[in-house]
Amino acid sequence: MSLDIVVVGCGGHGREVLGIVRAVNAAAHGGPVWRVRGFVDDKPSEVNLKRVQRLEVPYLGGTARLGEQPAGTHLALGIGDPAARRSVDQRLAAYRLPAAVLVHPDATVGPDTVYGEGLIVFPGARVTTNVTVGRHVHLNQNSAVAHDCEVGDHVSVNPLAAVSGDCHLGDGVLIGAGAVVLQRLRVGTGATVGAGACVVRDVPAGAVVKGVPAR
Repeated sequence: MSLDIVVVGCGGHGREVLGIVRAVNAAAHGGPVWRVRGFVDDKPSEVNLKRVQRLEVPYLGGTARLGEQPAGTHLALGIGDPAARRSVDQRLAAYRLPAAVLVHPDATVGPDTVYGEGLIVFPGARVTTNVTVGRHVHLNQNSAVAHDCEVGDHVSVNPLAAVSGDCHLGDGVLIGAGAVVLQRLRVGTGATVGAGACVVRDVPAGAVVKGVPAR
């Protein structure tokens, strides 16, 4: 039996999440896993509403419409920015709706990996083994997280970024597209690693680093 799901956010990231939901359904044996009820977004642009319409998925309205959804409806937070995703997660907690875990069939997740609620693994992403992943983490297209890493809540690892083994990413970290974090390093809570950077030493909480080596 299919489970109901609502995607939060009509922007590009949210529409990519819808693509993952559809890919999971297409790969499932015995019928679709998810029944998409629609998108919610408090301030959608006209352009994004038209793009959602082309996907033939209804726009339900603002996030207040979540209060009208059937019990057990799952949420998928289609919000790319970690801080915004954390804020929305906290605000939507009042609706007491579970968050879906979505792993694209073209991604791989190795053994003894612990999933946090709301994890979304995009196509081509690779998670190896003995990795702990927090709540509402997004591992974007063709990113990689190696063995024995700890990934905090609301982290984004952007496309083509690579996190080496035995690293720790604090809550709300953003690893930019194409960036590399070398082994056994810590990236502190709320820090940002710029696109294409190579992290060779620990990054303090709240810092923004960029370049090769990252500074």
